[in-house]
Amino acid sequence: MTYKTQALVAAALLSLSFASHAADPIKIGVSGPFTGGSAPMGVSMRDGVKLAVAEINAAGGVLGRPLQLIERDDEAKNERGVQVAQELINKEKVVATVGFINTGVALASQRFYQEAKIPVINNVATGTVITKQFDKDNYIFRTSASDSIQARMIADQAIDKQKFTKVAILADSTNYGQLGREDLEKVLAEKKITPVAIEKYNIKDVDMTAQLLKSKQGGAQVVLTYGIGPELAQIANGMEKLNWRVPIIGSWPLSMGNFIDNSGKNGNGARMPQTFIQDGTTPKRKAFIEAYQKAYKIDRMPSAVSAAQGYDSVLLLAAAIKQAGSTDGEKVRLALENLNSKVEGVVTTYDKPFSPTDHDAIKRNMVVMGEVKNGRVVLAQ
Repeated sequence: MTYKTQALVAAALLSLSFASHAADPIKIGVSGPFTGGSAPMGVSMRDGVKLAVAEINAAGGVLGRPLQLIERDDEAKNERGVQVAQELINKEKVVATVGFINTGVALASQRFYQEAKIPVINNVATGTVITKQFDKDNYIFRTSASDSIQARMIADQAIDKQKFTKVAILADSTNYGQLGREDLEKVLAEKKITPVAIEKYNIKDVDMTAQLLKSKQGGAQVVLTYGIGPELAQIANGMEKLNWRVPIIGSWPLSMGNFIDNSGKNGNGARMPQTFIQDGTTPKRKAFIEAYQKAYKIDRMPSAVSAAQGYDSVLLLAAAIKQAGSTDGEKVRLALENLNSKVEGVVTTYDKPFSPTDHDAIKRNMVVMGEVKNGRVVLAQ
C-alpha cells in the first residue's frame, strides 16, 4: 500500500469515525415507579416521554443524534431511587434525566444529579421544596404544578367558592402527603380556618374508618386530601360506608385511574387541580391524545396529567440541548434557564418557562380544576 493510499484510507476511517460519533445517541434517563400503587403515574409519564422521543427522532433527533431513553423503575422507594440515580449517572452516563413521580424519591435522589452537574426535569413530583433543594447552580427543573399552587387552589375551592368553614385534612404519611399538608395548613391559616381534624394514614391502608369518624364527629363539611389513588379510593368508599356524604377536594392524584376505578360512584364529584385533562381542546392536545391511544391501545390514560407533563419535559429538554449546541450539563442548564424560542407543548406553549431563580415551568394560570364524573375527569363547572 502506497503512502498516498494509506493516507486516503486513514482519512476515510477518520471520516467514518466522526460520522459514527456524530450519530451516537444522546442518553436520557427516565425514572419513575412502573410497578405498585404509583404505577399509573409512572407508566403514563414514561409513555408520554416515549411519544415525545419518537417524534423527535422521526424528525432527525437533536444535533443530528437520536435520543435514547434509559428506563429504570424506582418502585416509589427512596432507597431504590438513589440506586437508580447512581446507576444512570455512573454506568449509563446519561446527559439528563426526566421523571420522578414521588416527592420523597425526588428529594433523596436528585442530589446525585446536582453533584454530577446533570440536569433533571421533574415532570410529576410536586413537593414545593423540590426545585428549591439547592441554592446555587441549581440543576433541578420541573414541569408539574407545585404543591404551593395546588394547596392554594384546594383552599380557594373549598373556602372561597364553596363557602365551607369546617374542613378536615386527610394526608398520607409520605413526604408528599405531609409536605402537601403543611402547604395546605398555611393557606388555610391565611384564611383564618383551623381544620376540625388533621388525620394521617399509611400507604396500603385499607380502612380509613378511624380518621373519617374523627372528621365526621368534628363537623367537617368537606374532606381535603393529599395522597395517591388507591388510598384516596379507600377514603371515598369509607365515607359511603359511614353514610357520610360531603365533598372531597384534594391534590391532583384524585384524577388517577386507580382512584376513579376503585371508588366507582363514590368518587363522583371529587375535585382536584389539573394541568391537563384528556380533552382535545387544541390541535396539539388532540394529536397527543390520539397518538397515545393508538400507541398504547388504550382509551382513558391512567394518569393524563403525568403523560402530558412527561411529554412536555422532553420537548423542553430537547430545545435546551439544541440551543446549547451541546449535551454538556452546565450548558444545557444555562439554556433551560434562558430558552430563546417558544416550545409548543400539550399543557401549554412555553415562553421562557424557567429563569436562573425560578425552575418551575407551571404557573397558576396554567392550572384548572378537574372533577371526576362517571369514570372520567372533566373540567369542573
